[in-house]
Amino acid sequence: MHRRAFLPLALGPLAAGVGAGCLEYLDDDGEEITDPGDVEIVWHDLVRDDPGTEDERVAVWGIVRNVGDRTLTYIEIRATFFGPDDEELESVIENVDEDVSSGEEWAVEVEFPHFGERAAEVERYELEPATGV
Repeated sequence: MHRRAFLPLALGPLAAGVGAGCLEYLDDDGEEITDPGDVEIVWHDLVRDDPGTEDERVAVWGIVRNVGDRTLTYIEIRATFFGPDDEELESVIENVDEDVSSGEEWAVEVEFPHFGERAAEVERYELEPATGV
């Protein structure tokens, strides 16, 4: 499994251009940050550890596939966790900072950042690709 890492608040200097109402971003090496359409989530599930205790943890496990034609070198997956009345509790981005070839699948885990009672509040989640380079 690829280890997760938190997305830095800044990817370094980003160059932005405008085209057809969309923004294009370049990473430090001048490589385009692509639409996450090259990444598909093929399976996912909410997992609870130690429910009903102060150590309760919640995470989303998933399998993600590179459905594009090129190797991706950086991929972000976003999980948004919701509580009672569909209140958004937290949004977390995890990333894979390795080469992922076309057609390759990999496991991803996005952990809710709180434990115990806060974790017990999670009722549902949404999982989506955020970016790929």
